[in-house]
Amino acid sequence: MSRRSSPSWYVISLRPRGEHAPLRREAAKRGGGLIALSPWQLRLRDDDATRAALRDALAASHVVFTSPAAVRAARALQSLARSGQSVCAVGAGTAAALRRAGVAHVHSPTRMDSEGLLALAALQDVQGRDVGLVTAPGGRGEIAPALTSRGARVLRADVYAREPVPLSVAAMQQLREADAPLVLALSSGEALQRVLAVLPVDLAARLKQAHVVAASERLRVLARDLGFTDIEVAAGPRPADLIDAAARRHPVA
Repeated sequence: MSRRSSPSWYVISLRPRGEHAPLRREAAKRGGGLIALSPWQLRLRDDDATRAALRDALAASHVVFTSPAAVRAARALQSLARSGQSVCAVGAGTAAALRRAGVAHVHSPTRMDSEGLLALAALQDVQGRDVGLVTAPGGRGEIAPALTSRGARVLRADVYAREPVPLSVAAMQQLREADAPLVLALSSGEALQRVLAVLPVDLAARLKQAHVVAASERLRVLARDLGFTDIEVAAGPRPADLIDAAARRHPVA
């Protein structure tokens, strides 16, 4: 039986616990391994207050979903399929999740971040309208204020939460012992800040030596301000976008 070859490089994933599979698959296609450095896990909210907030948000003339996790959590509470609304997604992954949930028509930006979402034509004329925001506490904090400044009444439904978890001891040891180039897949500034706050000093220094592939210009600036120096911006936030950028730098020999 042949011995499995070692990865040519490693992608460090800061995604929530249990959410690493898409990055792992994409990296494996390009000869990379994965170090799962989760700072939190996702917990779906299922209580009367959340259900009521979601009902109000989904009754709005415009509804914005900020992540595939928001779609999954909302769908677990009630049907999302309805007509006569403008439904907006922050990116292609969220739009695909909405279509799987039965929403036939979804507006989503080419630039898959908050700025791209807010530039959608469907969200320009919201003066005096209700806009449902299906999301989670923290992250993408500019969406609600921007919509409010346009005269919308934002009806927020936090349908899941990010719960901090201890960093995996095995993952930290993997990071310490990795003998191949490291790439940090950066799609959440909050996740990066939390990881740096709890990593041992030697591992934080090692992480800052990694090649950073950022999902947006905003995240590139954040990484630079946090002390990273080798940073590039990927074509988008999807796992394939991040891994494509990483693999260009670290092709399999």
